[in-house]
Amino acid sequence: MKKSLLLFILPLVFSSFTIVNTSELTNAERKFAVDHLNKTRADLIASVQGLSEAQLNFKPAPDRWSVLECVKHITLASQGLFAFVQHTAKTPNDSNFKSGVTDSMFIAMVEDRSHKAQAPEPFKPVHSPYKNLTETLKAFNAGRDSLINYVQTTNDDLRNHIASMPFGKVDAYQLILLISAHTNRHMQQLNEVKADPNFPKQ
Repeated sequence: MKKSLLLFILPLVFSSFTIVNTSELTNAERKFAVDHLNKTRADLIASVQGLSEAQLNFKPAPDRWSVLECVKHITLASQGLFAFVQHTAKTPNDSNFKSGVTDSMFIAMVEDRSHKAQAPEPFKPVHSPYKNLTETLKAFNAGRDSLINYVQTTNDDLRNHIASMPFGKVDAYQLILLISAHTNRHMQQLNEVKADPNFPKQ
């Protein structure tokens, strides 16, 4: 699983960088992450609300994902990345970690769809255990609730527990932001499907 997570994260970032270290997670950092997690959840749910089965399953091309497949991928990736956050929080503390890239810059990098990336095999929609949108959103919301509760209550020093990636280093707090930014990245993909001229009217 760890190898798959690294393969998932690698294509999203195209230059070697590390992330700003502020010693400990502050109340402002908690609020920033929770607000972004809540916003990306609300935006995703709004984007699929009221869609018919034909609309949910429409594919612009055989090699493109449908709206429902995008939501399934978001759900699988969110689950896997949250597990990776918890794993990273248990690694040895590295208080010497320093950087010059802000959280907002990191989010913008992940959300930038001008650079395409292939999902790792475990996170592809074909492997989703959820049969329909209702089941998928139920799992997505449960995972998002758990993640938000974790951010609000954890005593883990998320800024000083670091994951070493092929492109550089990232702290556990940034992995949380990766989850919400990834949600938005694929919500943009979902909306591109809805904007296709052949998208069903109902």
